[in-house]
Amino acid sequence: MRALIQRLFGPPPSTSKDDAIQRLKIVLMHDQCDLSPAQLESMKDEIVAVMRRYVEVDQAGVEFRLSKSDEGVALVSSVPVRRVTTRPAPSPS
Repeated sequence: MRALIQRLFGPPPSTSKDDAIQRLKIVLMHDQCDLSPAQLESMKDEIVAVMRRYVEVDQAGVEFRLSKSDEGVALVSSVPVRRVTTRPAPSPS
């Protein structure tokens, strides 16, 4: 029943305690990967730059984060695409 209510109305709003715990988890995952927040931001910028060669990206909605699971740490991203851009076919070499 609780799952149905959450599905219909969304998760309950987070508290400052929940936010602090989430920030701590992110810091710990960054430490585990030896990846600073600046490095993650730089990686995000480079990935988005490559994606822009093929699609128009909504920069305001781009999210990158590290997520930890039993298998390890994963980079999870959400990159809103406005449209696919047309590119000329590569010239034969």
